Amino acid sequence: MIEQISKPKAASLGLQHVLAMYAGAMLVPILVGGAIGLNSTQLAYLIAIDLVTCGIATLLQMWKNRFFGIGLPVVLGSSFVAVTPMIAIGTKYGMTAIYGAIIATGLFLILFAKFFSKILKLFPPVVTGTVVMIIGLSLIPTGVKNMAGGASSPEFGSLENLIFSLLTLFIILLVQYFGRGYIKSLAVLFGIIIGTAAYGFINPIDFSTLGDASWFHLPAPFYFGVPTFELVPIITMIIVGIVVMIESTGVFLALSDITKQKLTPKDMERGYRAEGIAFLLGGIFNAFPYNTFAQNVGLVQMSGVKSKNVTVAAGIILIGLGLIPKIAALATLIPTAVLGGATVVMFGMIVSSGIKMLSKVDFTNQNNLLVIACSVSLGLGATVVPELFSSLPAALKMLVGDGLITGSLTAITMNLVLNFKRSKKEKVQVSETTLISQGGN
Repeated sequence: MIEQISKPKAASLGLQHVLAMYAGAMLVPILVGGAIGLNSTQLAYLIAIDLVTCGIATLLQMWKNRFFGIGLPVVLGSSFVAVTPMIAIGTKYGMTAIYGAIIATGLFLILFAKFFSKILKLFPPVVTGTVVMIIGLSLIPTGVKNMAGGASSPEFGSLENLIFSLLTLFIILLVQYFGRGYIKSLAVLFGIIIGTAAYGFINPIDFSTLGDASWFHLPAPFYFGVPTFELVPIITMIIVGIVVMIESTGVFLALSDITKQKLTPKDMERGYRAEGIAFLLGGIFNAFPYNTFAQNVGLVQMSGVKSKNVTVAAGIILIGLGLIPKIAALATLIPTAVLGGATVVMFGMIVSSGIKMLSKVDFTNQNNLLVIACSVSLGLGATVVPELFSSLPAALKMLVGDGLITGSLTAITMNLVLNFKRSKKEKVQVSETTLISQGGN
């Protein structure tokens, strides 16, 4: 049973979740908006509506009902998988084609959610643990780059960035080790606040972004125009949607293990349908496709707080930030190195969760070792060396160019091929045992 906590505690823990995913949520609109030539007013809208839709999408997953909602402590954010396709579609077909494709994909995911839920049987512990471990491993390079100051920073790898990232990490570990109860669960928040304050003593923080931000921003449907529906963009975005479903499956199963809540195909169907609705909202309000953020799984594991109240609070905070950009701008003051020091430990916790899940695997079966070995190697390899698939057709490259997808598909396929006969043999043995037992009675 997932615990319930007071509203003030849920609010502070929810803020911690928001800060953990905020950089990712901000980066996607900045990348897409900059690449397709939006002006500052349009970019401000894109960032604000993204935060609002992130919050709504999160609340949809929390609201477990007959039709949608996984009911696990998840936080949704704009999908990085969609960045390159959105830029390509926007450049060739225009902004309205982007949102027509996102709306069509949302409808596709809603209609086919039941079909996607049937793939749960493709995720035994050997696949689940491997996929979750790959999720963490694929995120760690991003965390480490942020520790160094961010890949595009002119001070990348400077001693100063290293010191502040390690200071943040040290504060988190200190609170995690010596803290008790509620204080311990806020270790990441303390690390970010103290790390940012320490950075501010040495380097003046630029508050111009805070000053320029408006006090209120109202979402508007079809802000960039009435959506248009082009075949190629729709097919491209449907591939993105399928990739998002595979990513979310791993996250759902990781949280299921952490919270000790067994998921049924019906639960997965509701979870997929909620993400389809989130896509639909993203298309209508001219935002983004959305998926479940893996970094927040690490925070659930690390804080030990599994209450849905916390992620509900995170969803409400995200909506508030989107409606009041002046407050949202405060989070942009967090130095990249500080954020890196905070996130790298959370990404490591996801790897730990995967290892824990693999403890249920029968390692006397050599095939299981092969599944793990090949999946992790190819998944991590594709993350570190994405050029590996540069010669493939664009659609296929988008599908396997993401390390998580490469590793996940490898794990699923190899498990089906290598363990199919074994599982069939085990079923026969169980049936024979049952018949003997019934005959003996």
